[in-house]
Amino acid sequence: MTPAAKVVICNRCNKQYSVAKYAAIIRCTECKVIIPGPASVELGHQIRHALSKTKSTLHQSFGNGGNSGEAHGMKRALLCGVTYRDKTYSLKGTVNDVKRMKVLLMQRFGYRRDCIRILTETGSESDFSPTKKNIQESLKWLVEGSESGDSLVFYFSGHGLRQPDFNDDEKDGFDETICPVDFMQEGMILDNEINSTIVRPLKKGITLHAIVDACHSGTVLDLEDIWIDNKPPSKADKSTSGGLAICLSACGDDEMASDTSAFTGKDMTGAMTFILIHVVENVPEITYGSLLDQMHEVIEQVNYKRCLTVPCLRILLGHRKIENPMLSSSQEFPVYSKKFLL
Repeated sequence: MTPAAKVVICNRCNKQYSVAKYAAIIRCTECKVIIPGPASVELGHQIRHALSKTKSTLHQSFGNGGNSGEAHGMKRALLCGVTYRDKTYSLKGTVNDVKRMKVLLMQRFGYRRDCIRILTETGSESDFSPTKKNIQESLKWLVEGSESGDSLVFYFSGHGLRQPDFNDDEKDGFDETICPVDFMQEGMILDNEINSTIVRPLKKGITLHAIVDACHSGTVLDLEDIWIDNKPPSKADKSTSGGLAICLSACGDDEMASDTSAFTGKDMTGAMTFILIHVVENVPEITYGSLLDQMHEVIEQVNYKRCLTVPCLRILLGHRKIENPMLSSSQEFPVYSKKFLL
């Protein structure tokens, strides 16, 4: 073994490999599992250091807090994690993302297990696979029968794409989409459909949060955003029926999201999902503005202060930096005084 080489061990079959210290990930030749390389582990140390500094700052600013508010109505959530198993474009961290989001909703925000619908490829029941049909039907289930005081969450971790807009309702000329597991056969789900299914029906007093950890997800809810001019040229009505829709997306419409094993050391996870959950778990009483600021701060430290001088981040993320999450809303609200409550 050369002085620059490092030993890594497969977590499943314990086979040892001697690899270069700048290797991000390798695939075990025996069991085909993905193994984090030395560069991934090093980046994980850097990110955890950045998160620990953020945690200290947050507690000094906000204190320990308590449970993030009491429920005043029904709480219902739809969590979709699409792996695209056995495909060349498969993703490794989406199921982990869904598991972490489920724990956050139940333990921090009081969601009942029977009010959370999960669509992943891990089970044997076809009704709970993230197919286009199942996602469409589940989006309808999410808002069905909702009344004033209810809180709804739509979470998606998977691929997001863009396609030309033929309805003249996108300023940039592209519709944003999410990709079901069968999108190559059945097609993608467009932002127009997501808007008409879960945004337009929202009545007064109902709050919907969409958290989308996917590429090109900035305006995936097609909201007439009050912070940026996103009104459709066609003047189509994209507003709610009096309710509040808030979207936290992993990146802008023309940007790519990231997933990496660096955060946990062994499990792949979405970058935005991991940072979001970490900050919220440590400071329950955080506001929307402070949450976004702290997420941006962690990402800035990882992207610039600690990784520009070494190749690990660029290798691990495919020459991409982690993009800053985006916040959009159907109604204006004071982001630095309104608490982040799901």
